[in-house]
Amino acid sequence: MTNRKRKTLEERIADRQAQRPVLKEGSQFEHGPAKFVFVFLIAVVVLIHFVGLAVVMAWDLG
Repeated sequence: MTNRKRKTLEERIADRQAQRPVLKEGSQFEHGPAKFVFVFLIAVVVLIHFVGLAVVMAWDLG
């Protein structure tokens, strides 16, 4: 059985990142789905807060 020297995980990750193109200036997300998930989660959090506020106001607990 041959014992081949394999690169460590960190070296493989570094090689993969070195092959990726440079991120555009002013861009925060590498691809569209990441931006979609981020905006969707922010919108859900804001919606939950507004619904919670409406419920508290309706119950006169605040």
